[in-house]
Amino acid sequence: MPVPSAEPSAARPERTELAVVGAGPAGTAAAVTAADGGLDVVLLDAADAPGGQYYRAPAPGLGATRPERLHHNWREFEALAARLDRHRTAGRIRHLTGHHVWAVERRAADWTLHAVTGPDGRDGACTLDARRLLVATGSHERQLPFPGWTLPGVVGAAGAQAMLKSGLVLPGRRIVVAGSGPLLQAVAVSLARAGARVPALVEASGYAAYGRAPMVLAAAPGRLAEGARHGVALARHRVRLLTHRAVTAVHGTDRVEGVTVSRLDRDWRPLPGTGHRIDCDTLAVGHGLVPQLDLAVGLGCATRCAADGSAALELDEELRTTVPGVWAAGETGGIGGVRLALTEGELAARSVLVDARGGRGTARTAALRRARRRMRAFAELMGAVHRPGPGWTDWTAADTEVCRCEEVTTGAIRTAVGELGAGDSRTVKLLTRAGMGWCQGRTCGFAVRELAGCAAETGGADRRPLACPVPLSVLARAALPEDT
Repeated sequence: MPVPSAEPSAARPERTELAVVGAGPAGTAAAVTAADGGLDVVLLDAADAPGGQYYRAPAPGLGATRPERLHHNWREFEALAARLDRHRTAGRIRHLTGHHVWAVERRAADWTLHAVTGPDGRDGACTLDARRLLVATGSHERQLPFPGWTLPGVVGAAGAQAMLKSGLVLPGRRIVVAGSGPLLQAVAVSLARAGARVPALVEASGYAAYGRAPMVLAAAPGRLAEGARHGVALARHRVRLLTHRAVTAVHGTDRVEGVTVSRLDRDWRPLPGTGHRIDCDTLAVGHGLVPQLDLAVGLGCATRCAADGSAALELDEELRTTVPGVWAAGETGGIGGVRLALTEGELAARSVLVDARGGRGTARTAALRRARRRMRAFAELMGAVHRPGPGWTDWTAADTEVCRCEEVTTGAIRTAVGELGAGDSRTVKLLTRAGMGWCQGRTCGFAVRELAGCAAETGGADRRPLACPVPLSVLARAALPEDT
């Protein structure tokens, strides 16, 4: 089958029965399931290989001989990737790598997807028409600012793991892992196994809170076993687990030399006199993941406030969004992990097949629905346990940078609210430029809303007309009818 051209063209774009945006676990599972059922599928992703952030494979030139040592359930992913390869060879799936989908619009009965190619979107552009659309755009890491977090040597916890998985490199030799969420345990274990010294894993919440939902825990034996394995591995590598504590300051001149760890109250406020220093050369920090919703929100899909305080898509049991003809799967419906993403990818594709070919759900579909309910219940519990407490804003000082792109500080945001009368994050943005830089608020948006005290915006979705940076030349060509 022909591949859509990377050059602008006056011809009508290629057309497919189903476009899947995102080739992580959910998107890949959806694409192969839909192709198994006989649909013509186009799978678009910014990366050069399937797997998303979770199954990052080392670059071929690195010569990794045992990539499975850095991943859980690697064999399951290999089987999924093999199915994808077979469908690509047979022409049932067109896998467009290096494609950043920046907008989707409705045209009659079809969706028209606009994408750019290359690292900065300057290598080319293409459009694609699809009868149905499945959004599996994953998530990104949530960061909370504190004094020193912009020093060299401070990396995202997920970023540290990505460096290890894809580049086979460690971000440092003595690494403190901090933040909140179950991802931290996996990161600390991976770094320690790869040879780093991890003196402490600093968790702002506690794990005892999981015990308040025993029925949900009992229905998730796999997650309990995973937690136990991580606990054993942390003990084996002599990683101290410090709960109800946070890194509240980073020390160093040219790069990280140490961190201050403080004990927190139940609202995450540092308790006076409890800070102590841990020497390290790297801090890997992250406070959970946030669904990547730019495309879906741009289409008008409704969102809900998830238990962790982030916006997630509103979905029915068939994984349909509130916009007809649009399905979603994986982290876009709320952070839940790779097993849930794989289940939802397959379930969403089965729903698409029923819509396209008719018929009814099978016994397999019913089993997937039951599994999804159990995993979604655990995901909501996990989100509630690790939701950032309101007291984290006490970690910041007046000169702490919140928006790194525009160098906007905590003091500037508080001045906008307290002295200039800003009553919402949009007004704060207009007065300070917070969130107006390259990342368009993806990194600082949550922190700005919390510091501005915009409680009514909690769990609301940010709206951006473009899902990624796009060259002006591409926008200009897209506006000309003869180019579409």
